[in-house]
Amino acid sequence: MPTFEYRGRRGDQVMTGLIEAGSKDEARALLRRQQIIVDQLKEKGREIALPFLRRGVPLKDLAVFTRQFSVMIDAGLPILQCLEILAGQAQNKVFQRTLTAVRDDVEAGSSLAGALRKHPTVFDDLYCNLVAAGEAGGILDTILQRLAAYLEKIVKLRRAVRSALTYPAAVIVIASVVVWVILTYVIPTFRDLFAELGATLPLPTRIVIALSNILTRFGWIVLILLVVAFIAIRRWYKTTRAGRMTIDRFLLHTPILGGVLRKIAVARFCRTMATLISSGVPIIEALEVTAKTSGNAVVEEAILKVRTEVEAGRGIAESMDRTGVFPAIVTHMVSVGEQTGALDTMMNKVAEFYEEEVDAAVEGFMALIEPVMIAFLGLVIGSIVVSMYLPIFGLVSKIG
Repeated sequence: MPTFEYRGRRGDQVMTGLIEAGSKDEARALLRRQQIIVDQLKEKGREIALPFLRRGVPLKDLAVFTRQFSVMIDAGLPILQCLEILAGQAQNKVFQRTLTAVRDDVEAGSSLAGALRKHPTVFDDLYCNLVAAGEAGGILDTILQRLAAYLEKIVKLRRAVRSALTYPAAVIVIASVVVWVILTYVIPTFRDLFAELGATLPLPTRIVIALSNILTRFGWIVLILLVVAFIAIRRWYKTTRAGRMTIDRFLLHTPILGGVLRKIAVARFCRTMATLISSGVPIIEALEVTAKTSGNAVVEEAILKVRTEVEAGRGIAESMDRTGVFPAIVTHMVSVGEQTGALDTMMNKVAEFYEEEVDAAVEGFMALIEPVMIAFLGLVIGSIVVSMYLPIFGLVSKIG
């Protein structure tokens, strides 16, 4: 019997190991019985996973698929025909194979939600739970419309995150490359010139020359260490709870950027909760699903605490306030929603408010970060240049 290597999660815990099964589908079914959500599954000794060749399904493609699927279902087309059409026009090969597999499972008698659950890397718990609620209530077209609107909002939020992070990251990378070139190619020329002239070197110049010597002699070692450190930190973040909590907490407390990320997290939480509640998903289950899809470990932990307290009989607004993660305006709006029985409506309003806040915050962040980054780059390059000219000023004064 073939042996499969798997990697997945059970709750917050990352699970890896081996399992014997007759096929991949059977292996997935066995792991599901152990309450393990599978992220990777490959037959030992036959499949080689190359991370740089692995391609997923972009959220934008999933949003477009969901919107088209909802329109087709609303028009009265059978689910099998919808899936066949959408699989045929999918540009992403991974998504095309996934939709074909979903269609085959539905044709074999599986429910749509059950077929989607076999592909957790494409269709997450939120997606599958909403589809299951839509199938059970006979409102699949309405649920898919809500899902499409939700995914489109999440795509917009992700775009805001990229806008906020791309520019400073690009400036830091460019500054690092420029400094590396100056220290390894330009500074050695000045160093040799000062040695020939016997110039007395001030402390800033000695520091820059020492850095240049380190990079000239051990540049590749430094580069390898930086790459290894980046991979180690990324792996620590991806595979451990402590890593996620540490880095996510640090990001949330970062000046300026932390405020933007907090607004994004709140908007996503409210939008997800509103979508689930309006689709008939129970509050406890909605909080659990929302926590898994929050995208931030600190917010996820706060939502799970809210879930525990709500399960014990407390109100949602009171439980949210006790976490200290959610702004006061959010807890007040949720409290009003609880009292009036319109929690999904109030959460939708909060989500819209914070999505507008995110747009304004990103614009403000970009307007502020540009001069800050330029000043940072100028300070670094200027410091190196001045430190190299200090000995020259000394030599000129002696000659004079």
